Amino acid sequence: MSFTTTYASPRWDAPRLVQGDEDAIRGVIHRFNETGMASLDPQWAGGRPRLISPEDEAFIVATATTRPEALEQPFTRWSLRKLAAYLTKNPQRVVQVGRERLRQFPRHHEICFQRTKTWKESNDPDRDAKLARIEHVTSRFPDRVFAFDEFGPLTVRPHLGAGWARRGHPDRLPANYHKLHGVRQFHGCYSVGDDTLWGVVRTRKSAGNTLAALKSIRAARPDGAPIYVILDNLSAHRGQAIRAWAARNKVELCFTPTYSSWANPIEAHFGPLRTFVIAGSDHPNHPVLARRLHDYLRWRNANARHPDVLAAQGRERARVRSEKGIRWGGQHLTPAA
Repeated sequence: MSFTTTYASPRWDAPRLVQGDEDAIRGVIHRFNETGMASLDPQWAGGRPRLISPEDEAFIVATATTRPEALEQPFTRWSLRKLAAYLTKNPQRVVQVGRERLRQFPRHHEICFQRTKTWKESNDPDRDAKLARIEHVTSRFPDRVFAFDEFGPLTVRPHLGAGWARRGHPDRLPANYHKLHGVRQFHGCYSVGDDTLWGVVRTRKSAGNTLAALKSIRAARPDGAPIYVILDNLSAHRGQAIRAWAARNKVELCFTPTYSSWANPIEAHFGPLRTFVIAGSDHPNHPVLARRLHDYLRWRNANARHPDVLAAQGRERARVRSEKGIRWGGQHLTPAA
């Protein structure tokens, strides 16, 4: 069976009925005459065959997330041109890929160009034991856990910040070249169970000032129940007088490992202090700065779950967490072979 194109009238009706082009319809008729019913299922390909295999794609992603120096390349970061050139000539697996296609692979795997961040790995031989103890007390006795640390140095000078202003007319602060007021340290105390933050501004860090802060923490639980205070390994925190006082007053000092400030719960709460009191400020002297600091603390303790406070805490927690993500389930990107 075959079809022929005939013209029964001056106007051919087939193109009009199917709303198609006359040449296309003639092509369909010719293919039917040649191959029969098979022409109705042409099985056209979906485009150009895929040239990059899933294994090639995995290698591209692994290479992009590996520092060039580790692959003996004389630079510290990849550009698309450098990465494409390396993939073409590398000794492990040659992959021919254009820059525009190469740009799509990291995006598909949620990899983007970011600033490098630093972190310190703890060399404390008791690191795991200290972290386990902190994790234990904060999960089992949160109403009896407190944290202490110093926030500073606090300087009297204009600090850069951000705020609402007309486009092109930002608020301006005077430049400062002479710092005549010295520095101060905010000795902060934080109750994990009550989610309250308090403290006092001191001229320096010392064992005496640390002991005064610990006494204020002990006074927060006047019932005499044992309490746990998380603090770092600063020498002013570990004196014999402090340890003896803690033993007499049922205070267990839970020291964080070396280079593990992220393990102290109070660190996240210093972020809002920096954001809402220090950034964008130009305090004339330290007494005014201290008043502003305590004004914020009163507002903060009355609005501990305010979205702005929580957001600032989250940013600070992300900034200081360092190797915490590795210990509690974080994964390193797999380097290229």
